[in-house]
Amino acid sequence: MTDTYGSFDERRSFAGLHFDGASRGNPGPASIGWLISTSDTIVDEGSERIGRTTNNCAEYEALIAGLERALDLGITKIRARGDSELIVRQVQGEYNVNDSKMQKRHKQVMDLVSEFEQFDISHVPREENVETDGLANDALDNLAQ
Repeated sequence: MTDTYGSFDERRSFAGLHFDGASRGNPGPASIGWLISTSDTIVDEGSERIGRTTNNCAEYEALIAGLERALDLGITKIRARGDSELIVRQVQGEYNVNDSKMQKRHKQVMDLVSEFEQFDISHVPREENVETDGLANDALDNLAQ
């Protein structure tokens, strides 16, 4: 599901991207959520079920989906925020990516990152990522419907 709330104004320097993945079972049924915003406007958000995977792969998939949408919107500078310290540190280059499934996703993220003029990513506490956590979990809860 994708809802557009506003348009991105290129005069603004950075857009924010919050992302989150959810998996029940690890591996288990999984979903993602992401939200792109400026300081005062939600530009776009989305969520979807992604099948069966681990929580870490779901986190990567959420970041990938958000970055792809930001590029589609013409955003060139983005600050990504996620509550998975592992994913954030791997993208920052501080942690190695040893799992082959995660290596593939990590490469995809890095390829997307190279398309932005400026990119940074940082870890946020879960309570600062509540909205995207809700998007991901709502998509997962809708599996039964």
